[in-house]
Amino acid sequence: MMNAQQSYAAWLQLTDADTVRALRAMEHDQAAIAAHFGAPLTFGTAGIRGLMGPGLARMNVYTVRRTARGLGRFLLSGELAPRCAIGYDCRHNSRLFAETCAAALAEIGVTVYLFDRLCPTPMVSFAIRHLGCGCGMVISASHNARDYNGLKCYGADGCQMTARDADAVLACIDETDLFEPAHISFADSLHAGRIQMIGQAVWEAYYQAVLSQGVHTELPEKAALKVVYSPLCGAGGEPVREVLGRLGVTLHEPASQAAPSGDFATCPSPNPENEAAFDEAYKLAETVQPDLILATDPDSDRIAASVPVPGGFHKLSGNDMGCLLMDYLLNALGETGTRPSKPVMVKSIVSTPMADEIAKAYGVELVTVLTGFKYIGEAILSLEKQGRAGDFVLGFEESCGYLKGAYARDKDGVEAAMLICEMTAAYKLQRITLLDRLAQLQRKYGFFDTRLENINFTSDAQKAACLGFMDKLRAAPPAELAGIAVRSCADFASGVVTDLPAGETHDTGLPRENMVQLNLSDRARVILRPSGTEPKIKLYYAGVGASMEETDALLDRVMDAVRQRMEE
Repeated sequence: MMNAQQSYAAWLQLTDADTVRALRAMEHDQAAIAAHFGAPLTFGTAGIRGLMGPGLARMNVYTVRRTARGLGRFLLSGELAPRCAIGYDCRHNSRLFAETCAAALAEIGVTVYLFDRLCPTPMVSFAIRHLGCGCGMVISASHNARDYNGLKCYGADGCQMTARDADAVLACIDETDLFEPAHISFADSLHAGRIQMIGQAVWEAYYQAVLSQGVHTELPEKAALKVVYSPLCGAGGEPVREVLGRLGVTLHEPASQAAPSGDFATCPSPNPENEAAFDEAYKLAETVQPDLILATDPDSDRIAASVPVPGGFHKLSGNDMGCLLMDYLLNALGETGTRPSKPVMVKSIVSTPMADEIAKAYGVELVTVLTGFKYIGEAILSLEKQGRAGDFVLGFEESCGYLKGAYARDKDGVEAAMLICEMTAAYKLQRITLLDRLAQLQRKYGFFDTRLENINFTSDAQKAACLGFMDKLRAAPPAELAGIAVRSCADFASGVVTDLPAGETHDTGLPRENMVQLNLSDRARVILRPSGTEPKIKLYYAGVGASMEETDALLDRVMDAVRQRMEE
């Protein structure tokens, strides 16, 4: 295996003139060479993602073409349909990378369906199934900053690839020459019919699938609902505009974020989970006085909401919205007589425990899965195989991802925008807000709250220390944290839950993953999990008290106790 300097030298000899010029600029910068060539992008269940630029560790036409060829060879080696749907978002090079992938697949015999314009990620998940494809891909870096891009891969069921298939694709990628040139151009493959453009018919089929998931779609117009919405310069603008327009929503968009742009000039971190992403929308909301403020990320699979309050705005967390949607949908489906007799909802393990309480109250089966919407997609597939796809009501994860219905297998910000507007309109007609309804749920089920703390790795030593701390928790869980007894420790790497007072063990019932969960009595928990896409460890906290003040004080104590142990 070549080291960074040797790889750099090889790229100087084998790449195009523009790339060589970029490489020459770092000729005397060893740190830059190490960053671009030290370790290649790794293909996993979420595909590849990274900074754009030359080198093995960057997103460029060479690494993208090689990945597409590996995916194509995997597709042709099995019994899957030799067809692939490709979509892309607003980022710089997204269209170029999409055409690069399309040409690479077409030249080896895969029929490619390429979206005729930028589209949301969930629309690709829908198109894979709608067009009978064996796989699909989306060129997007989701909510990452402007210098990133990615290639996300999907299986024939429209869900992100399983670990087994991802490993098989990686083996095919490893056997592919990085510098093998394109043998047939994109234009020639398009002219020969090997690449076909996905046009308005598929867009309309997607719209119909989304609209069919509404329960009371007449309510937004009846309530004269007014919404400020920002696509954050991304792919959500056109479809959200279309769907909400059909519901009669009066929509206002910040001019600086309405049009697609890879520059993200007014939202450098285009992640709707972050309050800062709403800055431009808030400025507009102060003028138009809406009922609701929404924002989707660049590929429009995530969505977040905020509501006006005296003196400003209150942003709802992903957990808040997940619980509100659970409660609203179960009520609305019950009122219309369309609730399944055996309804199923799915949430990620790091999402709020309040969801469990709501499910119990309604007699709903709540399935808990590992973090990542692919696991929610797998749960939907399992129901489908049992002939129970119609029993699936809602899947959600705390990171602002939601899906109702089985028409797609990834979170859908377009559909969620419709459901949130319908729900807001229903409560507006009752003269209450989303915050009012959330307060009612808290009084009924408990004042639950969650927090997320990210520790970004700035060195290999820090990374080793954090992972070592997780190993210590596995080997010797603390008897207490913040003066609260630790009831159990779940080690998802080994798949074992240990009941500390009794010393008994049982299986987690979930796939293996590098994650540790400490349950503190029945009042709080903390989950430690390294990120699957970024160099950091995530700490998820959850607690419940008799008031929000009590819950906040509890979480403060638990977080301080964990920090102290990590520092020690």
